[in-house]
Amino acid sequence: MTPFEGSEGSIGFIGLGAMGMPMATHLAKKLPTEKQIYVYDIAEDLVDGFCAEFPNKGFKCASAKEVAEKTSIIISMVPEGSHVRSVYLDGKKGICSSDTSKKILIDCSTIDTATSLAVKDHIAEHFPTAYFYDAPVSGGVVGAVKGTIAFFLGCSDADPNLHLLTQLLQTMGSQVIPCGGPSLGLAAKLSNNYLSGIIAIACSEAMDMGMRSGLDPRTLAKVYAAGTAQNTICDKFNPVPGVYPEAPSSKGYKQGFKVQLMRKDFALAMEMAQRVGSQNVLGQSGLDTYTAASNDPRCRDLDSRVVYRYLGGKEDWTAEEK
Repeated sequence: MTPFEGSEGSIGFIGLGAMGMPMATHLAKKLPTEKQIYVYDIAEDLVDGFCAEFPNKGFKCASAKEVAEKTSIIISMVPEGSHVRSVYLDGKKGICSSDTSKKILIDCSTIDTATSLAVKDHIAEHFPTAYFYDAPVSGGVVGAVKGTIAFFLGCSDADPNLHLLTQLLQTMGSQVIPCGGPSLGLAAKLSNNYLSGIIAIACSEAMDMGMRSGLDPRTLAKVYAAGTAQNTICDKFNPVPGVYPEAPSSKGYKQGFKVQLMRKDFALAMEMAQRVGSQNVLGQSGLDTYTAASNDPRCRDLDSRVVYRYLGGKEDWTAEEK
């Protein structure tokens, strides 16, 4: 059975950035041969590159509206809420400037819940037979490239499209978790990134204090993995270069989740916490740390675990070992 048994039409993909490009690539490789993918990004060279890699499957569009006109299912992956509003609600070039009746629209961007709900409400009002879902992802660029990202889907277990959505999203990732309803996928993602960001700071501080005390960071990583401090950041995204070979830190903190994006998500999580009345005693310190790291020229545009560098962690420990 194909991921789209019972569905018709082509697939649209909007946003070919660091996450979107590998996601769209997996989609192109795993979809049935008869399924075409219509793509759009403001960076035309990215679209051209994708279409060149998949000449019989990828087709270039000049706007989000054109994507909507040629497809029945659309996936969007853009950086911020303002971009999501533009993609969907722009009166001339947005998805909703064409007839989106009966279409399935999936936004994988990590944005504020208010914007996502505003887009959903607009679609529900003007195109009541269309479906809009928030489906932010976790796993970073490494996970997107490997096809192991998790999707936090803003729908219930009883949603009529859940089976189709699950099969579609699993072409790009390993897990699809229904989170209950509209915007709850985003609420789950922001909660996750808040925790991930806090752990990265704590891991950086703990590794640093252990190393300054004379411990080998690889030994520390084994200790954390065996003890109650075990966490994915330390295991697979260790902020200390050379501890985990595939971690962005071991590759100059490149090809990861940019520190500016962590700062953005952290701020969105703090806004959500304030809106729902949650107390976050570590939140402001975390936000201040990521804000400062984002503005530090040594850290800007690098993976968010570069916070280890910002906090003064030792990166050249392998040279000293030799």
